[in-house]
Amino acid sequence: MNKKSPYLNVKDHSVSGEKFELIYNKEFDFLETHPQPSEDKLGAYYQSDDYISHTGAKRNLFEKAYHFIKGIALNRKLKLINGLVKKDAERSTSEEKKLLDVGCGTGDFLKVAKDNHWKVFGIEPNENARAIANQKSDDSVFDIDHLLKLEPLSFDIITLWHVLEHLPKLESHIEIFESLLKPNGRLVIAVPNYKSYDAKYYKNFWAAFDVPRHLWHFSQTSISRLVATKDMTVVKTEPMIFDSYYVSLLSEKYKNGSMNPFKSFWIGWTSNRKAKRSGEYSSLIYIIKKQ
Repeated sequence: MNKKSPYLNVKDHSVSGEKFELIYNKEFDFLETHPQPSEDKLGAYYQSDDYISHTGAKRNLFEKAYHFIKGIALNRKLKLINGLVKKDAERSTSEEKKLLDVGCGTGDFLKVAKDNHWKVFGIEPNENARAIANQKSDDSVFDIDHLLKLEPLSFDIITLWHVLEHLPKLESHIEIFESLLKPNGRLVIAVPNYKSYDAKYYKNFWAAFDVPRHLWHFSQTSISRLVATKDMTVVKTEPMIFDSYYVSLLSEKYKNGSMNPFKSFWIGWTSNRKAKRSGEYSSLIYIIKKQ
Protein backbone atom coordinates (compact mmCIF):
# COMPACT_ATOMS: atom_id res chain seq x y z
CA MET A 1 0.00 0.00 0.00
CA ASN A 2 1.29 3.46 -0.91
CA LYS A 3 1.88 5.36 2.34
CA LYS A 4 2.25 8.72 0.57
CA SER A 5 -0.29 10.50 -1.62
CA PRO A 6 -0.87 14.02 -3.09
CA TYR A 7 -2.76 16.38 -0.76
CA LEU A 8 -2.64 20.00 -2.01
CA ASN A 9 -0.72 22.35 -4.31
CA VAL A 10 0.50 25.52 -2.61
CA LYS A 11 2.53 28.63 -3.43
CA ASP A 12 5.31 30.48 -1.64
CA HIS A 13 3.42 33.75 -1.19
CA SER A 14 6.03 35.63 0.83
CA VAL A 15 9.39 35.25 -0.97
CA SER A 16 9.83 33.32 -4.21
CA GLY A 17 6.36 32.85 -5.71
CA GLU A 18 7.32 29.25 -6.52
CA LYS A 19 4.80 26.42 -6.36
CA PHE A 20 5.12 23.31 -4.23
CA GLU A 21 3.10 20.19 -3.52
CA LEU A 22 2.05 18.86 -0.12
CA ILE A 23 2.31 15.09 0.13
CA TYR A 24 0.35 13.20 2.78
CA ASN A 25 2.45 10.76 4.80
CA LYS A 26 0.10 8.11 6.18
CA GLU A 27 2.67 6.60 8.56
CA PHE A 28 3.03 9.84 10.55
CA ASP A 29 -0.19 11.62 9.51
CA PHE A 30 1.77 14.71 8.45
CA LEU A 31 2.22 16.57 5.19
CA GLU A 32 5.59 16.88 3.48
CA THR A 33 6.56 19.83 1.32
CA HIS A 34 7.73 18.64 -2.09
CA PRO A 35 10.23 19.30 -3.47
CA GLN A 36 12.19 20.26 -0.36
CA PRO A 37 15.04 22.66 -1.11
CA SER A 38 18.52 21.35 -0.38
CA GLU A 39 20.01 22.63 2.88
CA ASP A 40 22.47 24.90 1.04
CA LYS A 41 19.61 26.58 -0.84
CA LEU A 42 17.03 26.71 1.93
CA GLY A 43 18.49 29.88 3.44
CA ALA A 44 17.57 31.90 0.33
CA TYR A 45 13.88 31.42 1.12
CA TYR A 46 14.36 33.32 4.39
CA GLN A 47 15.90 36.37 2.73
CA SER A 48 13.04 38.78 3.15
CA ASP A 49 12.42 41.88 5.25
CA ASP A 50 8.96 40.43 5.85
CA TYR A 51 10.33 37.40 7.71
CA ILE A 52 9.32 38.93 10.99
CA SER A 53 10.85 36.47 13.49
CA HIS A 54 14.35 37.49 12.37
CA THR A 55 13.84 41.22 12.96
CA GLY A 56 12.42 43.63 15.49
CA ALA A 57 10.70 45.67 12.80
CA LYS A 58 7.58 47.67 13.68
CA ARG A 59 7.05 49.38 10.33
CA ASN A 60 3.29 49.12 10.09
CA LEU A 61 0.15 48.31 12.07
CA PHE A 62 0.45 44.59 11.33
CA GLU A 63 4.01 44.38 12.67
CA LYS A 64 3.13 46.50 15.71
CA ALA A 65 0.20 44.20 16.46
CA TYR A 66 2.47 41.17 16.01
CA HIS A 67 4.94 42.45 18.59
CA PHE A 68 2.17 43.45 21.01
CA ILE A 69 0.72 39.93 20.91
CA LYS A 70 4.24 38.52 21.06
CA GLY A 71 4.76 40.29 24.40
CA ILE A 72 1.66 38.63 25.84
CA ALA A 73 2.74 35.26 24.44
CA LEU A 74 6.21 35.56 25.99
CA ASN A 75 4.76 35.89 29.47
CA ARG A 76 2.50 32.89 28.86
CA LYS A 77 5.46 30.82 27.67
CA LEU A 78 7.41 31.77 30.79
CA LYS A 79 4.49 30.81 33.01
CA LEU A 80 4.26 27.48 31.21
CA ILE A 81 7.90 26.46 31.68
CA ASN A 82 7.97 27.71 35.27
CA GLY A 83 4.95 25.53 35.98
CA LEU A 84 6.60 22.48 34.44
CA VAL A 85 9.67 22.85 36.66
CA LYS A 86 7.61 23.44 39.81
CA LYS A 87 5.87 20.13 39.22
CA ASP A 88 9.20 18.30 39.39
CA ALA A 89 9.16 17.03 43.00
CA GLU A 90 12.70 15.64 42.75
CA ARG A 91 14.29 19.02 42.04
CA SER A 92 16.50 20.62 44.66
CA THR A 93 15.49 24.19 45.50
CA SER A 94 19.08 25.32 44.86
CA GLU A 95 19.45 23.49 41.55
CA GLU A 96 19.96 25.67 38.50
CA LYS A 97 17.16 25.73 35.93
CA LYS A 98 18.48 25.26 32.40
CA LEU A 99 16.59 26.17 29.23
CA LEU A 100 17.50 25.50 25.60
CA ASP A 101 15.44 27.45 23.04
CA VAL A 102 15.95 26.02 19.55
CA GLY A 103 15.31 28.49 16.74
CA CYS A 104 15.31 31.34 19.21
CA GLY A 105 15.18 34.10 16.56
CA THR A 106 16.17 37.45 18.06
CA GLY A 107 16.21 36.03 21.59
CA ASP A 108 13.18 37.64 23.21
CA PHE A 109 12.09 34.47 25.00
CA LEU A 110 15.63 33.82 26.19
CA LYS A 111 15.78 37.31 27.70
CA VAL A 112 12.47 36.87 29.51
CA ALA A 113 13.62 33.52 30.89
CA LYS A 114 17.08 34.84 31.85
CA ASP A 115 15.49 37.76 33.70
CA ASN A 116 13.48 35.16 35.63
CA HIS A 117 16.43 33.13 36.91
CA TRP A 118 16.85 30.60 34.12
CA LYS A 119 20.29 29.72 32.75
CA VAL A 120 19.60 30.04 29.04
CA PHE A 121 21.09 28.71 25.83
CA GLY A 122 19.82 29.25 22.31
CA ILE A 123 20.25 27.80 18.84
CA GLU A 124 19.65 30.09 15.85
CA PRO A 125 20.94 29.44 12.30
CA ASN A 126 20.26 32.97 11.00
CA GLU A 127 23.41 35.02 11.55
CA ASN A 128 21.69 38.41 11.91
CA ALA A 129 19.04 37.13 14.31
CA ARG A 130 21.72 35.28 16.29
CA ALA A 131 23.74 38.47 16.74
CA ILE A 132 20.69 40.28 18.15
CA ALA A 133 19.87 37.31 20.41
CA ASN A 134 23.41 37.22 21.80
CA GLN A 135 23.06 40.82 22.95
CA LYS A 136 20.06 39.74 25.05
CA SER A 137 21.50 36.51 26.45
CA ASP A 138 25.14 37.20 27.34
CA ASP A 139 26.42 35.44 24.21
CA SER A 140 24.60 32.19 24.89
CA VAL A 141 23.23 31.64 21.37
CA PHE A 142 24.95 29.41 18.82
CA ASP A 143 24.60 28.08 15.29
CA ILE A 144 22.77 24.78 14.83
CA ASP A 145 25.99 22.72 14.67
CA HIS A 146 26.49 23.51 18.35
CA LEU A 147 23.62 21.17 19.26
CA LEU A 148 26.04 18.24 19.10
CA LYS A 149 28.45 19.99 21.50
CA LEU A 150 25.95 20.46 24.33
CA GLU A 151 26.17 18.23 27.39
CA PRO A 152 23.75 15.27 27.34
CA LEU A 153 21.06 15.06 30.03
CA SER A 154 21.62 18.68 31.00
CA PHE A 155 18.42 20.62 30.23
CA ASP A 156 15.23 20.91 32.24
CA ILE A 157 13.30 22.40 29.34
CA ILE A 158 13.92 22.43 25.58
CA THR A 159 11.56 24.65 23.59
CA LEU A 160 10.82 24.92 19.89
CA TRP A 161 8.33 27.72 19.22
CA HIS A 162 7.22 27.19 15.61
CA VAL A 163 10.59 25.69 14.71
CA LEU A 164 10.16 21.92 14.26
CA GLU A 165 8.44 22.45 10.90
CA HIS A 166 11.63 24.14 9.63
CA LEU A 167 14.11 21.36 10.48
CA PRO A 168 15.22 19.19 7.53
CA LYS A 169 16.50 16.24 9.60
CA LEU A 170 13.30 15.74 11.55
CA GLU A 171 13.80 12.40 13.30
CA SER A 172 17.50 12.90 14.01
CA HIS A 173 16.76 16.25 15.67
CA ILE A 174 14.08 14.68 17.87
CA GLU A 175 16.67 12.11 18.93
CA ILE A 176 19.15 14.86 19.81
CA PHE A 177 16.56 16.74 21.89
CA GLU A 178 15.72 13.56 23.79
CA SER A 179 19.40 13.01 24.56
CA LEU A 180 19.84 16.56 25.91
CA LEU A 181 16.90 16.40 28.32
CA LYS A 182 17.32 15.51 31.97
CA PRO A 183 15.39 12.37 32.99
CA ASN A 184 12.54 14.56 34.31
CA GLY A 185 12.93 17.24 31.65
CA ARG A 186 10.29 18.35 29.18
CA LEU A 187 10.36 19.01 25.45
CA VAL A 188 7.94 21.80 24.51
CA ILE A 189 6.99 22.00 20.83
CA ALA A 190 4.63 24.54 19.24
CA VAL A 191 3.55 23.96 15.64
CA PRO A 192 0.67 24.86 13.31
CA ASN A 193 -2.14 22.33 12.96
CA TYR A 194 -3.23 21.57 9.40
CA LYS A 195 -6.45 20.02 10.71
CA SER A 196 -7.69 23.29 12.22
CA TYR A 197 -10.76 25.10 10.89
CA ASP A 198 -8.76 28.05 9.50
CA ALA A 199 -6.49 25.63 7.61
CA LYS A 200 -9.49 23.91 6.07
CA TYR A 201 -11.16 27.23 5.28
CA TYR A 202 -8.20 28.88 3.51
CA LYS A 203 -6.82 25.65 1.98
CA ASN A 204 -3.91 26.48 -0.36
CA PHE A 205 -3.96 30.11 0.84
CA TRP A 206 -3.46 29.11 4.48
CA ALA A 207 -0.47 31.19 5.59
CA ALA A 208 0.81 28.59 8.06
CA PHE A 209 1.73 26.23 5.21
CA ASP A 210 4.48 28.81 4.49
CA VAL A 211 6.25 26.63 1.92
CA PRO A 212 9.07 25.84 1.47
CA ARG A 213 10.27 27.20 4.84
CA HIS A 214 7.83 24.81 6.50
CA LEU A 215 9.04 21.42 5.39
CA TRP A 216 6.51 19.47 7.49
CA HIS A 217 2.90 20.15 8.48
CA PHE A 218 1.69 18.42 11.63
CA SER A 219 -1.46 17.11 13.25
CA GLN A 220 -1.85 15.98 16.85
CA THR A 221 -1.40 12.39 15.68
CA SER A 222 1.79 13.40 13.85
CA ILE A 223 3.53 14.71 16.95
CA SER A 224 2.52 11.73 19.10
CA ARG A 225 3.77 9.22 16.51
CA LEU A 226 6.97 11.14 15.83
CA VAL A 227 8.12 11.48 19.45
CA ALA A 228 7.09 7.87 20.19
CA THR A 229 9.83 6.71 17.79
CA LYS A 230 12.36 8.22 20.24
CA ASP A 231 10.76 6.83 23.42
CA MET A 232 8.89 10.00 24.36
CA THR A 233 5.23 10.73 24.86
CA VAL A 234 2.92 13.75 24.72
CA VAL A 235 1.51 14.37 28.20
CA LYS A 236 -0.46 17.56 27.52
CA THR A 237 -1.44 20.02 24.78
CA GLU A 238 -2.14 23.74 25.11
CA PRO A 239 -3.82 26.00 22.50
CA MET A 240 -2.19 29.09 21.00
CA ILE A 241 -5.40 31.06 20.57
CA PHE A 242 -3.84 34.16 19.00
CA ASP A 243 -2.38 32.20 16.10
CA SER A 244 -5.71 31.75 14.33
CA TYR A 245 -6.12 35.54 14.08
CA TYR A 246 -2.56 36.20 12.92
CA VAL A 247 -2.66 33.38 10.37
CA SER A 248 -6.09 34.44 9.10
CA LEU A 249 -4.86 38.00 8.51
CA LEU A 250 -2.02 36.75 6.32
CA SER A 251 -4.24 34.19 4.63
CA GLU A 252 -6.71 36.89 3.66
CA LYS A 253 -3.86 38.86 2.12
CA TYR A 254 -2.68 35.86 0.12
CA LYS A 255 -6.21 35.00 -1.01
CA ASN A 256 -7.63 38.45 -1.78
CA GLY A 257 -4.62 40.75 -2.13
CA SER A 258 -5.17 42.73 1.07
CA MET A 259 -5.76 42.09 4.75
CA ASN A 260 -9.37 42.21 5.85
CA PRO A 261 -9.26 42.63 9.66
CA PHE A 262 -12.98 42.06 10.14
CA LYS A 263 -13.12 38.91 8.01
CA SER A 264 -9.86 37.65 9.51
CA PHE A 265 -11.12 38.16 13.04
CA TRP A 266 -14.31 36.28 12.23
CA ILE A 267 -12.44 33.29 10.77
CA GLY A 268 -9.96 33.28 13.66
CA TRP A 269 -12.75 33.48 16.24
CA THR A 270 -14.72 30.73 14.47
CA SER A 271 -11.64 28.51 14.38
CA ASN A 272 -11.09 28.90 18.13
CA ARG A 273 -14.79 28.37 18.88
CA LYS A 274 -14.89 25.12 16.90
CA ALA A 275 -11.62 24.01 18.48
CA LYS A 276 -13.14 24.16 21.96
CA ARG A 277 -15.00 20.98 21.00
CA SER A 278 -12.61 19.34 18.57
CA GLY A 279 -9.29 20.37 20.13
CA GLU A 280 -8.05 21.30 16.64
CA TYR A 281 -6.66 24.79 17.28
CA SER A 282 -4.73 26.68 14.60
CA SER A 283 -1.53 26.04 16.56
CA LEU A 284 -0.88 23.79 19.53
CA ILE A 285 1.80 23.50 22.20
CA TYR A 286 2.84 19.91 22.98
CA ILE A 287 4.42 19.09 26.35
CA ILE A 288 6.50 15.94 25.92
CA LYS A 289 8.42 13.76 28.37
CA LYS A 290 10.65 10.72 28.18
CA GLN A 291 8.86 7.42 28.62
